[in-house]
Amino acid sequence: HVQLVESGGGSVQAGGSLRLSCTASGYSVSTGYMAWFRQGPGKEREGVAAIDTAGAPTYTYAVQGRFTISKDNIKNTLYLQMNNLKPEDTAMYYCAADTVNLQLARHYRYWGQGTQVTVS
Repeated sequence: HVQLVESGGGSVQAGGSLRLSCTASGYSVSTGYMAWFRQGPGKEREGVAAIDTAGAPTYTYAVQGRFTISKDNIKNTLYLQMNNLKPEDTAMYYCAADTVNLQLARHYRYWGQGTQVTVS
């Protein structure tokens, strides 16, 4: 049974930083493909950042230079460091995982419950 649990969300002022975490159980971060998605009020869910088995990242244009995706294979945890946050980054952020390289496509097999990020 695969379980993804996000944490680290919160409320920050514009220009601030947050680090999201996604701890996996029943799934190996080191050998799988993972990503962060977000869904803002009234918006469709969009891919934010993805990471492959070698650690190579992919970012959506809106967060390039501000967000960094990484993973800790020992802790079996995925991270999203978010700097210089903007009000338009306000959304529920979700962790996703799959056994194939989907990058920012939405049809990941496994999803977490999400963590809310609010930027004012």
